[in-house]
Amino acid sequence: MGQYQLAQSNRSYNPKAIAKYYRFRPWLVLGRVITIVWYFSGFIFNLQWDEWLGKSAENQPKRAIQIRKILTRLGPTFIKVGQALSTRPDLIRKDYLEELVKLQDQLPPFDNAIALRTIETELERPLEDIYSEISPQPVAAASLGQVYKARLHTGEEVAVKVQRPNLRPGLSLDLYLMRWAAGWLSPWLPLNLGHDLRTIVDEFGTKLFEEIDYLNEGRNAEKFATNFRNDPRVKVPSIYWRYTTTHVLTLEWINGFKLTDTQSIKQAGLDQDAIIEIGVTAGLQQLLEHGFFHADPHPGNLFATLDGRMAYIDFGMMDQLTEEMKETLVDALVHSVNHEYADLAEDYVKLGFLAPGTDIRPIAPALEAVLGNAIGESVANLNFKTITDSFSELMYEYPFRVPAKFALIIRSLVTQEGIALSLNPDFKIVEVAYPYIAKRLLNGETPQLRRRLLNLLFKDGKFQWERLENLIAIARADNSFDLLPTAQMGLQFLLSDEGKFLRQQLAIAFTEDDRLHTQEVQRLWDLIKDELQPTKLISVAFGAIGELSKERTAALFPALNAFAARQDK
Repeated sequence: MGQYQLAQSNRSYNPKAIAKYYRFRPWLVLGRVITIVWYFSGFIFNLQWDEWLGKSAENQPKRAIQIRKILTRLGPTFIKVGQALSTRPDLIRKDYLEELVKLQDQLPPFDNAIALRTIETELERPLEDIYSEISPQPVAAASLGQVYKARLHTGEEVAVKVQRPNLRPGLSLDLYLMRWAAGWLSPWLPLNLGHDLRTIVDEFGTKLFEEIDYLNEGRNAEKFATNFRNDPRVKVPSIYWRYTTTHVLTLEWINGFKLTDTQSIKQAGLDQDAIIEIGVTAGLQQLLEHGFFHADPHPGNLFATLDGRMAYIDFGMMDQLTEEMKETLVDALVHSVNHEYADLAEDYVKLGFLAPGTDIRPIAPALEAVLGNAIGESVANLNFKTITDSFSELMYEYPFRVPAKFALIIRSLVTQEGIALSLNPDFKIVEVAYPYIAKRLLNGETPQLRRRLLNLLFKDGKFQWERLENLIAIARADNSFDLLPTAQMGLQFLLSDEGKFLRQQLAIAFTEDDRLHTQEVQRLWDLIKDELQPTKLISVAFGAIGELSKERTAALFPALNAFAARQDK
């Protein structure tokens, strides 16, 4: 009992302490097992009965409703499992998927009197001393809590999130049983998951325990807000710490529409494509810039505000990427574009998709065979699910595994693409993602990104003129992309000590294959000349060489003036 109480006081998931606690309480375990088996045996019997009667197809909608109700009755742990499955169209049939989606924000609330009493107990004062008004019933109910709309005595409208009672013991028992079942099931599964299923259960448990700590959620919200403090398109509600505890969270009320409420969004005159772009770009920023990402972006957690911003309202399930992971993700992207599949296989080892020491020689051609077609498609015909579906084929033949962290990322990306498709059925995620990534590479804000740009532009020691043209054309598809600052940064890099290698390579590129590449240079100039007029180009040059020594500056001016004069002719 002592170790389990310690885990409780730390409010963190501790599978060993939980196992020790329930090992000596078999009656609790047996009671829960009987409940779970009773519900699922009834469902399995009904499936078999439908098959005997030849009514499987006819009764599929009934069975989908039945499984949703079973998960709801079994409580928060199983509801969270259902929510996770609701974002996996590659695993779940469409009719079941439509019912599981309802687990995201269409759940029955718990007793209103208990919720209001919890608020008073946690905040240690009567409701009337906290709020000037509060909704008599919850305005939303989720798997772990429910939300009331209220107004503080200072006038601010707030959302009050109250946790369901006795969550921790119930979650602990279910996770104990899931972990036990995972140990038995792992060897019998048809897919080569590459690692112990119990690791997946432990990751799930860790995230669940983080999610039921509302103090942790408040800190997550503030960290997320800090990351997007310079982006006016993203809204994060403020946290009212004076009225927040582990089980009660008070945050700013957001006026807006769920992203799936397409009719209201249209009636409000909001630009649906702009909202999609905000969501996709913000998602990429979370992964590739901040490394701190929202791991549960289902429709109930994302709102379009009345002024056209994207609002995130739930920060219970977040995760963090290391700098190395972020850099390797960009590497994997560059290697995919370059069709360098041996290097891509090495990236998968670094990211944990392949175990260290895996022989990648047979995997590189397999990656080329499966991903080559998907990545080779035009941007207009490609979506993220195409890539994930193609990649899933490799799981059957090679020792790939999906690390728990990346399972959350994949879930996040697939969910965001699904939301975007609900707003615009013709949407393609890469039409927004490609310009964003191209813009980041061209801007090269860090040495790591500049190195990755060089990796993209040079292959087998040769400069890839066409790739540079494509990269600029793709980046310009983003209306916010300004070529002038990019040109200035590029020139600064070229003239710096760090750019010595690039200067040498460009000199070789202009004359490689024993000819001057004037046609390639002319095509490139035609692409950018409207934005880089000679007068603007001179301003860029002045900005770029501003930090150079006087001697180097004096040497550069004649060349720049001569170049501008030739372009004016």
